[in-house]
Amino acid sequence: MNSAPADLDPASASTSPPAHESVTPSVLRAVMSRFATGVTVITVGGEHLHAMTANAFSSVSLDPPSVLCSVGHSAVMHGALTSAGRFAVNILGVEQEPLARHFADKDRTLGAAQFEGVPWAEGRRTGAPLLSGSLAWLECELTAAHAFGDHTIFIGTVLGAGRSPEGRGLLFVDGRFGRPELSVQ
Repeated sequence: MNSAPADLDPASASTSPPAHESVTPSVLRAVMSRFATGVTVITVGGEHLHAMTANAFSSVSLDPPSVLCSVGHSAVMHGALTSAGRFAVNILGVEQEPLARHFADKDRTLGAAQFEGVPWAEGRRTGAPLLSGSLAWLECELTAAHAFGDHTIFIGTVLGAGRSPEGRGLLFVDGRFGRPELSVQ
């Protein structure tokens, strides 16, 4: 028997909202905050050296190996990624919450200075920063960009990838960073 509250029970949900209700950006943000995601830092190297914390990231295809990230048109990363044509995705572990907060801070210094005190290595295939201690990383070539609304969906073909042998991923849900609670049953 389902014991979910009526407002969470899909069977009790209306199939369409009343005509007077609209899905505003704040309503969509509040609803999507309930969807737990992993946390990544997207990086671009070279003359466009930049990083951005992102949770709008997903795999697209295994063959060809490809991923996507969604970046707001007004974000510095939008221009950096478009210009560079190559990027890296760093999948963060629970210990890297300070890095996630750092690269999400819109008031941080930009350019190479934003990486001061952050250990990283230049990606062999993209030149993009690969952050030390990340659970996994991907180096990608930008192969498609689809503008929609206030964001662009960037699709990258994976040129190289790696992962650490262990660790737990950093989560983001309800506007907060979190740690996965794992239990064996």
